[in-house]
Amino acid sequence: MRFLALLLCLVGGLLSAAPAKQPNIVFIFSDDHAYQAISAYGDARKLNQTPNIDRLAKEGMRFDRALVTNSICGPSRAVILTGKYSHMNGFYNNSNSVFDSTQLTFPKILKKAGYQTAIIGKWHLISDPVGFDFWQVLPGQGVYYNPPMKNAQGMVKTQGYVTDIITDLSLDWISKRDKTKPFVLMCQHKAPHREWEPNIKDLGFDKDRVYPEPPTLFDDYTNRAKAVGENDMTLEKTITPKDVKLVRPPQLDAEQAGVWDAYYEPRNEAYRKADPKGADLVRWRYQRYMHDYLACVKSVDDNVGRVLKYLEAEGLAENTIVIYSADQGFYLGEHGWFDKRWIFEESVRTPLLVRWPGVAKPGSVSKALVSNVDYAQTFLDMAGLASPAEMQGRSLKPILAGETPADWRKEFYYHYYEYPQPHHVAPHYGIITDRYKLVRYYGNGETKTDLFDNEKDPLELRSYFGQPGYEAVQADLETRLAKLRTDLKVPAVDDEYATGAKKMPARNVENVGKNAGKKGKASPKAPEAK
Repeated sequence: MRFLALLLCLVGGLLSAAPAKQPNIVFIFSDDHAYQAISAYGDARKLNQTPNIDRLAKEGMRFDRALVTNSICGPSRAVILTGKYSHMNGFYNNSNSVFDSTQLTFPKILKKAGYQTAIIGKWHLISDPVGFDFWQVLPGQGVYYNPPMKNAQGMVKTQGYVTDIITDLSLDWISKRDKTKPFVLMCQHKAPHREWEPNIKDLGFDKDRVYPEPPTLFDDYTNRAKAVGENDMTLEKTITPKDVKLVRPPQLDAEQAGVWDAYYEPRNEAYRKADPKGADLVRWRYQRYMHDYLACVKSVDDNVGRVLKYLEAEGLAENTIVIYSADQGFYLGEHGWFDKRWIFEESVRTPLLVRWPGVAKPGSVSKALVSNVDYAQTFLDMAGLASPAEMQGRSLKPILAGETPADWRKEFYYHYYEYPQPHHVAPHYGIITDRYKLVRYYGNGETKTDLFDNEKDPLELRSYFGQPGYEAVQADLETRLAKLRTDLKVPAVDDEYATGAKKMPARNVENVGKNAGKKGKASPKAPEAK
């Protein structure tokens, strides 16, 4: 009996010492999905219900202060791949940047370590994906209906709705993978990007609900730098007939067009007869925008549900980490806006929900300042791999395990560059803390600074810069901002890339030139910017 007990003890010790099986990682990434449009985040307007995305919050961790480094589509994707800010990875904006595919990315590292890697859906980085066993991506922004896609063999066109198609391809890839290896799948949706074109089957999903208006729908942009009011992204002036479905998308086939016309044309005729003006027109556009945007979100949520159901049916759920996030936040009428770009809350804050069985406590919430610059190192740490020194983020694994490090960041650096097109949002950079934001605008003819106090002014309607009582706060933020720029190696001339006063960094241009004309590489042309 003593011998048997010793033998069992020895076997138990060997089993406990065996390396843990590397988890699979499914990264579901949407485009322009505002946290306000995820019911798990509890927006006061209660705009919609997202039961499948909410499951990730109930069964894992919800991050309430996930911020992006540069609130725009392509740059956000480059940051996630590289774990580096825009000034380090060379992809500054959607107008003239091309991703340098020779640089180190987390998919390359995972692939080298034995992971199978795939990216399916929106790419938006111009050069072809590198570091993936399989890729099939939308060219540029892509389209919602019957979308052409590109893979290593060339262009393919699939009939149907883009969100369903991306999910179909993702599940098909998982089903055909090498089951002896762990995998990472980047399932990247176009939705709910502009022009917010719903799945045909979801056109009447909200039964013409009248949505609550945000309190800042008619913001007059006073009490802040003039740059705030000079933007071109308003429901009043910027939104187009195509955005509000007064024009039918050209990609629809005859059957789809029939359903589209049956739904929209009676409503459009009522609009034409009413002929709203001024504030009434803004309100009509807001309602149409919410219907279409939230219909797109519904399709994303439905397809998240399909992925979760598949993982469970295939016995993969327990060893698969599922992450849901978006490339940045988005305005749903706040300040009279759609789009993103700003350092302000609805733009800079992105949803982040992580289900990691056995690690992330179900129903847990983190209020730590985290960022998309952390994702690459997090994915590597999840796989048990070290991060390269050049990455500028930090792994979220300890936070997911319920132990936020004592030295976790207390301030965050943000920098937006793209100007003047397409939305005339002035280049700006700044520092964000749990309470304050200090913002410097430049490149629009004047350099101004705003200071926002989230405790006194959560809607960010006035600047306290230079106001009595804020001297110490302002000086502290100025010092910390300067240190962040030094620590992150932000070059002094970096600001000038936004306006075209300086050319893009040599490494980006040179690598694009090397890749131009080669098989699997794109020539250096500007992407579609929206």
